[in-house]
Amino acid sequence: MFAQVLTSPGPDPASALRLEDMAGPRGEGVLIEVGATAVCRTDLQLVTGDLPARRLPVIPGHQVVGRLAEGPQAGRRVGLVWLAWACGECRYCLDGHENLCDAARFTGWDVDGGYADLVRADPSFVHPIPDDLAGRDDAELAPLLCAGVIGYRSLHIAGLTGPVPTDRTVRLGLYGFGASASLAIQVARHWGVRCTVVTRSASEVERARRMGAEWAGTYDEDIPHELDAAITFAPSGDVVVQALRAVRRGGTVAINAIHLDRIPQFDYDDLWWERSIRSVANVTRADAKEFLDLVGPADVRTSVETMPLADAATALSRVASGDVSGSFVLIPEGAA
Repeated sequence: MFAQVLTSPGPDPASALRLEDMAGPRGEGVLIEVGATAVCRTDLQLVTGDLPARRLPVIPGHQVVGRLAEGPQAGRRVGLVWLAWACGECRYCLDGHENLCDAARFTGWDVDGGYADLVRADPSFVHPIPDDLAGRDDAELAPLLCAGVIGYRSLHIAGLTGPVPTDRTVRLGLYGFGASASLAIQVARHWGVRCTVVTRSASEVERARRMGAEWAGTYDEDIPHELDAAITFAPSGDVVVQALRAVRRGGTVAINAIHLDRIPQFDYDDLWWERSIRSVANVTRADAKEFLDLVGPADVRTSVETMPLADAATALSRVASGDVSGSFVLIPEGAA
């Protein structure tokens, strides 16, 4: 099997990753033939060392779509997400918060991920792809397994859990408009939420407008209305404070980031009146199932650019420079 192996994190993905011909996948669990793996900013943070390594060498990649290669359901299309395993016994797991499990393991961080043509995974953390998505190819589905699922959980953390009553107006701010935000806006609009997008580039502003944003602008523009909630996708603490100042009394700002540079000092008045800041940490299996079941009815669509697995470092470098619209998806040679 071929895999992109991270041996020594560093600023240059081309030096940190090495394409290897391995005898087979490491670890235990069910064998999956990888069809496509989407590239996530978290992959970049792991490869460059912004997130400390928990296992080396390791194969990155946690937005994986493929087919079971063994067992009674061989051939069934499945997906892997960031959460690779949880103990099922701690207070968090027993309370339905396995995403907070102290012993949790994560795909591409603690166990090998999908930057390969084969991967093994705990069968309890393998997610069947719903039958109503049979007409979509692996590359289109791959970003749903992290960007989509974490965006879905972010909506919940921000206080949005389903359709808005017809007699209410709910406004959500999305700060940053990359892959995850572009999927979250589709779910939010399906629920009847009015969406505001604040982002850094004019092209992203135009894309947000095309996707139905009520208002879209850049960070130096004033939002013309108050927000009921906000989600920040940009890994910047300054953006968190900007979002906090835009939400109404009692509003929530959800931070969709596994790594943030810092949150600068800000006036307590920006937080007062029961405003809150909440982080979004990982996802649960329930999140993945609920979101995947919603993709078809909500007609959630992805925007992807495919690359061969050999070009993983190029994809990560382009993510670092912001040269991406939607998601990069890596395709193993045998799946092309």
